[in-house]
Amino acid sequence: MNDSPAQFRAPVGTHDVLAPESAVWEGLIGTFSTLAYRYGFSLILSPLFEDVGVFNRGIGEASEVATKEMYVFTDRGNRTLALRPEGTASVVRAFVQHQPPTPWKAWYVTPAFRYERPQAGRYRQHHQLGVEVLGTDDPAVDVEVIALAWRFYEAIGLRRVRLLLNSMGHDECRGRYVELLAAHLAANASSLCDEHRETWASNPLRVLDCKREACRAVTERGPMLPDHLCEDCRAHFERVVAGLGALGIESTLAPRLVRGFDYYTRTTFEFAADALDSAQNAIGGGGRYDKLAEQLGGRATSGIGFGSGIERLLLAREAEGVTATLLERSPDVFVVDTTSADVATPYADRLRRAGLAVHRAYDQRSMKAQMKAADRSGARFAVLVGPTELAAGQVTIRDLRSGDHDQTQRSVAHDQLVATMLELVKK
Repeated sequence: MNDSPAQFRAPVGTHDVLAPESAVWEGLIGTFSTLAYRYGFSLILSPLFEDVGVFNRGIGEASEVATKEMYVFTDRGNRTLALRPEGTASVVRAFVQHQPPTPWKAWYVTPAFRYERPQAGRYRQHHQLGVEVLGTDDPAVDVEVIALAWRFYEAIGLRRVRLLLNSMGHDECRGRYVELLAAHLAANASSLCDEHRETWASNPLRVLDCKREACRAVTERGPMLPDHLCEDCRAHFERVVAGLGALGIESTLAPRLVRGFDYYTRTTFEFAADALDSAQNAIGGGGRYDKLAEQLGGRATSGIGFGSGIERLLLAREAEGVTATLLERSPDVFVVDTTSADVATPYADRLRRAGLAVHRAYDQRSMKAQMKAADRSGARFAVLVGPTELAAGQVTIRDLRSGDHDQTQRSVAHDQLVATMLELVKK
C-alpha cells in the first residue's frame, strides 16, 4: 500500500517555464524593456485582480471574455473581483486613480487569465507585455506605438509579420455605420452562423470579427467601416498610414478588424505571423480607446496601446526557426573546491561582487564530479583550489574552452584572483 501523498501538477491551462527556456523569456522581456525605455516608457506594476467593473466597463459586459472567460470571484469582504483578462483596463484605472502628468507613457509585463480551451500558445494563465499612452490624440503617437511593436518583433528575430490596420471612427461616424451594418445583417440574418443568427443585434460589430465562413460571406457583401468615416477620422487614419510609411513599415487595410473589446475608437491594428496557422496567427494588437478613462470614472482622456502574448511570440519564433536566446546566461567562472574547508564560498563571493557570474558545486563532491559539473555549466573558466593550492596561498585557473588545458592553465596568488579573472573574461 502506497501512503505517499498525491503528486500535484500545474493546473490545466497553465505551464511552468524552467531553464534553459526561461532564458529566452528573460531575453525577450529584457529586449522589450530596453526598447520601451528608448521610446520614453516607464514600467507600471498593478494588481492582478481588480473590481470586476474595471473590466466589464472596458471590454464590455456582453463580450465573450466577460461572459465566458473571465475569472470572477467574491472575496472575504464580499467584494466582486476579477483576475486580469488583459492589460489595458488596469493601466487606465491606475491613470484615473493617480492622475500622472500627460502624456503618460507606461509599459507592462503581466500574467493574464482567461478560462478558455487550452491550445498551442493559448493558456488559461498566459503572459502579456505591452504599452499604453494616455493624454494625447496626436496620430504621431499611434505611429510611435505601432512602430515600437514592429521594432520589437524585428529585434526578437521575427521576419514574417504583417501589420493589419483599420479605423473604427468615433462615436458619431461609427454609430451611423453600425445602423447600416445592422440593416444589412437583419436582411441576411438567416445566413449567419448559429451563434450570430440569434445575437447579432446586441452588437453588430462583433459579427465582423467572426471567423466562421457563413458570417464572413454575409459581411463581405455588406458596408465597410472605412468607407463611412467622418472627415476628421479619415484624416487621422491617413496620417497614421503615411507616418508608418515614412518609417518603412508597410500596412494592409483590414476593414473587418474591430478588435473584440468595446473600448476601441479610431486606429485599430493587429500583427499577423505568417509562419503560424492562419486561424491563430495574431501575435499582438491594439488601438485607440479615447473613451475608456471616462468609462472608468476619470476625465475625458485619449489613449492608445498594444499588447502581445509572450507564449504566442515564442511559437512564432519557433515556427520561423529563430533560435537566438537574446540573453547570454552561461557563467563566467566555475569554482572547483576539494579542500574540505569550503573556500569556494568566499572565492565565489569575491568574484560575484566584482561583477562576474559564478557557479560552484556543493556536498564536497570529487574533483572529477565537480569538473563534469563545470563543463555542463558552460562556464568559460574554472578556478581550482585543493589542499596544495590552499597551503601555497594560490589558485589554478583553467580555460575550459581550450583544447590544451596544460598550455592555458595558470596559477596565481589568491589575492590576485579577482584582478586576473576580470582581465581574462574581458579578452
